[in-house]
Amino acid sequence: MSQIQQDQFVYSVDQGENIKVQIRKYLTYWYWFVLGIILALLGAYLYLRYTPKVYNSSAKIKILNKTKGLELPSAAFVFNRSNINLENEIEILKSLRISEAVVDKLDLTMRFYVEGSVITTEVSQLPFYLLKTISNDSIFKGSSYRIEVKPSAFEVTVDDSDQVLVFPDFDTTKTNHNLPFELSLPNHFDINTAEDKVYIVNFSPVSAVAGGIKGGIGVSVLGKSDLLQLSFTSQSKEKNERVINTLIEVFNEDGINDRQEISRRTIDFIDERFGLLAKELDSIETGIKDYKQKNDLISLESNAELGLSQRTASEQELFTIENQLMISNLLKETIERPNGTSDLLPENIGVSNASINSLVNNYNAIVLERNNFLTSGGINNPSVIALTTKLKDLKSNIFVSISSYRKQLEASKMQLLRENRKFASQVYRLPEKEKIITDITRQREIKQTLYLFLLQKREEAAINLAITEPSIKVVEYAISNWNPISPNSKSIYMQAMAAGLIIPFGIIYLLMFLDTKIKGREDLLNINPKVPIVGEIPKVKNDNLIFNDPNDRSVQAEAFRILSSNVNYILPVKAGEAAKVIYCTSTIKGEGKTYVSINLSLALSSINKKVLLIGADLRNPQIHTHIHADKNKPGLSNYLHDGDFHWEAAIIKGFEKHPNHDIILSGNIPPNPAHLLTNGRFKKLIDEAKLKYDYIIVDTAPTILVTDTMLISQLADATIYLARANYTEKKLLNYSKDLFESGKLKNVAYVLNSVDTNKSYGYGYNYGYNYGYSDKK
Repeated sequence: MSQIQQDQFVYSVDQGENIKVQIRKYLTYWYWFVLGIILALLGAYLYLRYTPKVYNSSAKIKILNKTKGLELPSAAFVFNRSNINLENEIEILKSLRISEAVVDKLDLTMRFYVEGSVITTEVSQLPFYLLKTISNDSIFKGSSYRIEVKPSAFEVTVDDSDQVLVFPDFDTTKTNHNLPFELSLPNHFDINTAEDKVYIVNFSPVSAVAGGIKGGIGVSVLGKSDLLQLSFTSQSKEKNERVINTLIEVFNEDGINDRQEISRRTIDFIDERFGLLAKELDSIETGIKDYKQKNDLISLESNAELGLSQRTASEQELFTIENQLMISNLLKETIERPNGTSDLLPENIGVSNASINSLVNNYNAIVLERNNFLTSGGINNPSVIALTTKLKDLKSNIFVSISSYRKQLEASKMQLLRENRKFASQVYRLPEKEKIITDITRQREIKQTLYLFLLQKREEAAINLAITEPSIKVVEYAISNWNPISPNSKSIYMQAMAAGLIIPFGIIYLLMFLDTKIKGREDLLNINPKVPIVGEIPKVKNDNLIFNDPNDRSVQAEAFRILSSNVNYILPVKAGEAAKVIYCTSTIKGEGKTYVSINLSLALSSINKKVLLIGADLRNPQIHTHIHADKNKPGLSNYLHDGDFHWEAAIIKGFEKHPNHDIILSGNIPPNPAHLLTNGRFKKLIDEAKLKYDYIIVDTAPTILVTDTMLISQLADATIYLARANYTEKKLLNYSKDLFESGKLKNVAYVLNSVDTNKSYGYGYNYGYNYGYSDKK
């Protein structure tokens, strides 16, 4: 690959990376774009919600030739030419007469509205009952009525006047008024749904409404055909469709009305005759019914069969009764014979009376018993005398029973004789009844034949009426566009989405353009690409800025362990086991050098390294605040000022779980820090401490404010230069660049503090990657 090709490749890679970086910058604020889109869509929704929507509906019809019957093809037919004057048809369609018919048919003289806080919306009907009490012809001028629903009454205001009519109990019929309508509530109406809402009812004359419909109807010819397209626009799709379809219906009815007049008159005449015939047939049917009910007739055949069967049964019963009379007479004659009481009576001779048979059986049993006593004891035997008396009583009872039985048989016989004569009379009168029924039936058949004839003629007239050629053929009934023609919701939403993206983008771009603070590592690299970046410290949201536990696995602890590892790579390789001296400094205060110094020293201590942390910021010491120590406790300033004070006497333990970690605080704030740092004792402290520790971390003063750090910079093996995201100004990095290029600071490396991992871009490592770690300790 040539040098030019290599340069082009590097340039394209850099351009791609820059594009990715810019995209990441804006994606960091993705929630602003989401919020912008949501607000823009909400604004579009509110705009569409409170802007009256206008819908368009259209239909297509074909004007038919008004021919009668079969005709020979004309020249117009042969050459496919229409002899229909479409202009005349269009004028008829748009005539005021047709529009007035549409208004009457749809009752468009009354319109309803709901008054809202922003706009007033037209509705198809009210939530309560409204009964119109005037006809359309009696409406001569427009009027408006404002109906307000109160907790216990209707309040009606006429034409925006000050007069308010109150109708308690939500019923206008209980109060005298001159309103053109009556109001009432339906059953089980929830008053909360309409309470304190205002409804408007407008009345307009038929001519005014018809004029509006006439002006709103659009009629156009489709090409060179006989097709007409009808269109109508309003705020209601349902109203559009009803108006157009009704207009088509009225126009079609108007065109075919004359040709159907003859058929209608024929049908009317036949319907009139049907009424008379129906009455006559009903009278005949009623006469037949009454005659059959009066003469107990079901049908002649069934009545004849029933009469014969009843007569036969009656004669059979009569024969049985006469047989019983003869048998009872024989039994009576036997009892009346003068044979005394010693003769037996005949048993089971066919008498059907159980009482008589029982008495006879009892009598015969006593006779046999008496005869036995008579043989053994004689006629004067007391038992024989008693039995004889008993036999006389039984014979008397038998005689009485037979007489009573005969009376019953005689009565039954007389009744059967009467029924027999009645049945015979019914059979004898059947021919006469048949003649009468035949005459009535003949009259009914005549009327039925005439009825069927008229029915046939009516059907013929109805068929002629049905097949009367219509004026038009509906090609397509009214169809409404799903979306309103105004406002265009699709376009409004697209514009809103574009605005929801562009406005946040512009604001973010302007804020980024005006924001001069460091955001990420790419800002450091853009200003000073020669200085390495050894660490990015994530922004800590909790109050525990120091990890006391060497085994802490939090994101913060891992970030400082990574920093300690990276710092080792920039430290120069030295012979022997002398400690490495690491300075922590920054451009201005507040960038986190003390915070990084402490945690870096703890990170090194957690891997069993002996670490000494020295507070060398003699002007604004901060280490004591993190270990809750006394600010005036003897420290570095005491050692530098007092030649008899040994530095080891100032060592303290700030963290119990870090036994290898020692701290020397800054001590009392001296009036001349620069003089103390350059008197040679600080170098002596470093040289002596190198023999006892593995690492010496020095928290120095900010470089741009004072010269303290530069005075002792030659003692450092590495200098960690702090910059804080969203805090450090970009122009301040030029100062660190000058210090690096001039060699005033040795072995400089950047550490970016307080990086927001949720908004990181560029090369941010995003410490929340959850590789076995979490923010919880």
